[in-house]
Amino acid sequence: MLFNMNCHGEIPISGTVSMTAEKGEAVKVLEEDFRVIDNCLCIRMPEEVDHHHAEELCRIADHHILEEQVENVLFDFSDTRFMDSSGIGILIGRYRLISCFGGKVYAAHPDKQIRRMLEMSGMKKIVEIVGEK
Repeated sequence: MLFNMNCHGEIPISGTVSMTAEKGEAVKVLEEDFRVIDNCLCIRMPEEVDHHHAEELCRIADHHILEEQVENVLFDFSDTRFMDSSGIGILIGRYRLISCFGGKVYAAHPDKQIRRMLEMSGMKKIVEIVGEK
């Protein structure tokens, strides 16, 4: 069933806190980083997009996609300075989910390094890059 892709039970909508195993520090993903504007889910990505943030970002994004029935997803990289392959996984997962409903995924304001990563990974084929940084 399509709706079970990445949704694992209740998702707290006030924000969540995860503990990273390596550093023992809290990684916070806040609900305020997710906004639905004109049927588009806008996600403000954190300064560092890595495996510490990936699970919570995916869970909250999937919740909004399914519950709010948005048509498109826009990832705003304005504040992002670092992204590893987990970031690519986040984009691919949300693309797979939203494309089932005919929607699109956009990456807004990536810096040169993140833009290059998106281009080299072939993400430009499924994610439209908008806005210069």
